[in-house]
Amino acid sequence: MTRDLFARHRAVLPDWLALYYEDPLEITHGEGRHVWDAEGNKYLDFFGGILTTMTAHALPEVTKAVAEQAGRIVHSSTLYLNRPMVELAERVAQLSGIPDARVFFTTSGTEANDTALLLATAHRRSNTVLAMRNSYHGRSFSSVGITGNRGWSPTSLSPLQTLYVHGGVRTRGPYADLDDRDFIDACVADLKDLLGHTRAPAALIAEPVQGVGGFTSPPGGLYAAFREVLHERGILWIADEVQTGWGRTGEHFWGWQAHARSGPPDIVTFAKGIGNGMSVGGVIARAEIMNCLDANSISTFGGTQVTMATGLANLTYLLEHDLQGNARRVGGLLIERLRAAAAQVPHVREVRGRGLMIGVELTRPGTDEAAPEAASTVLEEARAGGLLVGKGGGHGTSVLRVAPPMSLTVAEAEEGAAILERALRSI
Repeated sequence: MTRDLFARHRAVLPDWLALYYEDPLEITHGEGRHVWDAEGNKYLDFFGGILTTMTAHALPEVTKAVAEQAGRIVHSSTLYLNRPMVELAERVAQLSGIPDARVFFTTSGTEANDTALLLATAHRRSNTVLAMRNSYHGRSFSSVGITGNRGWSPTSLSPLQTLYVHGGVRTRGPYADLDDRDFIDACVADLKDLLGHTRAPAALIAEPVQGVGGFTSPPGGLYAAFREVLHERGILWIADEVQTGWGRTGEHFWGWQAHARSGPPDIVTFAKGIGNGMSVGGVIARAEIMNCLDANSISTFGGTQVTMATGLANLTYLLEHDLQGNARRVGGLLIERLRAAAAQVPHVREVRGRGLMIGVELTRPGTDEAAPEAASTVLEEARAGGLLVGKGGGHGTSVLRVAPPMSLTVAEAEEGAAILERALRSI
């Protein structure tokens, strides 16, 4: 049945639509931190639909909210008052850390970043954008144009002029050998030098932890130091929290809070986890920025009643059950367990991460050269052992991405680490 579905998939869908595994997987249902395929095989899910299943699969509180709202009305568009949308916007604005915040809902992280770029360029009257090397911000025309990851950038055409800054990757590049303080100083000097060679940009957009790029991050405080330089010149800071938001990094509710010394970002984008699988994204910005557009706008599918009810129920569950604290505790255990296992595997260059956002970088032993064939082997072996993980990396890197639902238990973390250890040893 799955092979037949694969043949039908290839006949009607684009060739560039990526699929994992030599024999692609059809997931039919899930519960908690587990999913099942069409053949009845059970898997521990350590990727959560690319970090979208934030709390748990088939979480009763969320499925109940979806069913009850769908039984009343699913959608009406933003042309009408929408109580669930207002209620979720109030919660998000309060949690954002941005003063006088306004919230606009979209259907995806791509659309959220696209909107943030529109706001920043309109507010600043500039089409120049600063972005980080190794970054990923979505698949729309404008977000592809600022993505600093060749593997996810199919065209160089763009409505924006993009300039790339050092700092998103700590252990590679020209500053990798510096200590954290000197690394930050070198990146700030590079930023200042870059600004001396261009017209004033609209904004810097940055992921606090680069997701598709392999869960890389700078030392804490880098973006605070950047913020000081940007603020002096009126340049906005956009924090792309599509993957890092809602407490996944454990230490903080938002990834930008690891860089909070100079205040919050001007704009924050979010998506993925808040909808727990439903299509929810959004932008948070100071009122003067959000309200700068001088033409009409609506969102046909952003903020529909059923997705907003989902987001409210999911966010409530996350806060009431302290899933951020769980990500810190269980994630800390998991990363140490994986580091201990990786110490015995020559292909592992680094195990890095924060909370339940962990990257295992693979290279050819004794070198810094990427080992994509090794990553593919581990992906297949982990699946055979009953574990689903993701892949990523940029600039010639190969990284396994580990990001389970944030309700992961200690026993499940131990089970998943043991399966992944066996898979790593199989290279």
